[in-house]
Amino acid sequence: MDKQTPLLKHSSSSDVESNNNITHRTGTIWTAIAHIITGVMGAGVLSLGWSLAQLGWLFGPPAIVVFAAVTLVSTSILSDCYRSPHSEFGPDRNGSFIQAVSYYLGEKSQRICAVILNESLYGNTIAYTIATATSMRAILKSNCYHDVGHDAACTYPDIMYMLLFGLVQVFMSQIPNFHDMAWLSVVAALMSFAYSTIGLGLGLATVIVNGEILGSIGGVPGVSTTDKVWLVFQGLGDIAFAYPYSIILLEIQDTLKSPETKTMKQASRSAIVITTVFYLLCGSFGYAAFGNNTPGNLLTGFGFYEPYWLVDLANACVILHLVGGYQVFSQPIFATVETSFSDRYPDSQFVNGFYELKLPLITTFQLNPFRLCFRTLYVVSTTGIAMSFPYFNQVLGVLGALNFWPLVVYFPVEMYFVQKKIAPWTKKWIVLRIFSFACFIVSAVGFIGSLEGLIMAKLS
Repeated sequence: MDKQTPLLKHSSSSDVESNNNITHRTGTIWTAIAHIITGVMGAGVLSLGWSLAQLGWLFGPPAIVVFAAVTLVSTSILSDCYRSPHSEFGPDRNGSFIQAVSYYLGEKSQRICAVILNESLYGNTIAYTIATATSMRAILKSNCYHDVGHDAACTYPDIMYMLLFGLVQVFMSQIPNFHDMAWLSVVAALMSFAYSTIGLGLGLATVIVNGEILGSIGGVPGVSTTDKVWLVFQGLGDIAFAYPYSIILLEIQDTLKSPETKTMKQASRSAIVITTVFYLLCGSFGYAAFGNNTPGNLLTGFGFYEPYWLVDLANACVILHLVGGYQVFSQPIFATVETSFSDRYPDSQFVNGFYELKLPLITTFQLNPFRLCFRTLYVVSTTGIAMSFPYFNQVLGVLGALNFWPLVVYFPVEMYFVQKKIAPWTKKWIVLRIFSFACFIVSAVGFIGSLEGLIMAKLS
């Protein structure tokens, strides 16, 4: 009689391929586009109608185009920093943003960047937790409004749905790394297109029913000059949050087959064009449909009540997308922490040991104790903070503005100077310095306005 197969079978770290061991790069332009769209075209697209309402027709759509152009320039110069020009003095590939900063700018810059980068990634997962709970609640409210009437209370707490999303992420976070989640990004990207298209269609239908295009050249009127300034700044912060993916670009590029840089640039151009078209259409039709009363989230602010099943479907797509988006922004943090502990405690079985978990009808799963504990605590922490600050638009604005300049512009530009050996006061050096300074001003005003909005929301 054969011996019974154990549920858990131990194996050493040498038996299991880790994040930094031999990696087979099989990514293509299509998987890269899927990763980018998953990371970029998130729930932030649903707040763009509100952002345009603060900026007006004169400045709103151009602001979206400008942020798209900034992202295109940033990702192009950052892609060039993937391959080290002198690999004998360092790694041949810079597979993460932190690694690239360390190689080109040194340890001091790396430490500063690590704090900002990890805060940005962590903040994105908090925002996604808030957005998912909001969409879950919106599905229930939509059905309630349909059954009882639009004036019904139909109140549901966010906390329950944040906890449910956190539970799902505890399991999803056991996906080892970027190389194993291409399928998830493809599903999430398809969900992005689905709910964006539904939001666009509902906005267009509302404009047709209204028989006119609402909104104004200067945006929402009837507020004091001070309040108007705060709202404009917050709108810029929301748009800033909707675009950049520089913080995960090199991780995505590291999954690609050669030539990585050329493929990444092509993928970036395609993804940015796609997202910009959707952003302009969704934002513009949302503003055109509701004008000065545009809700902060087109699908959960209940500008649209009917057809309720279509609103439900759109919110379900948002939820599925954010499950994948959460992982796109979490995986770089997981890799950084786990690699650091693995290097520091090479003989620890808790950190480096793997166990084969055999489940009926499911292929063998490699379970690492440290990964299980750390990633679970990570999800618990993001869920807890989201429960404390459940303010969608304000959180988006603060995160977008706070991280826009340092991560999207400053560090990529500084690394590009070193990588291409661009001398000070040359034409290219001056142009990029002006570009960096202008983006700093935009980032600063966006952060101030969004922070003020977050504080007022918390106090109210």
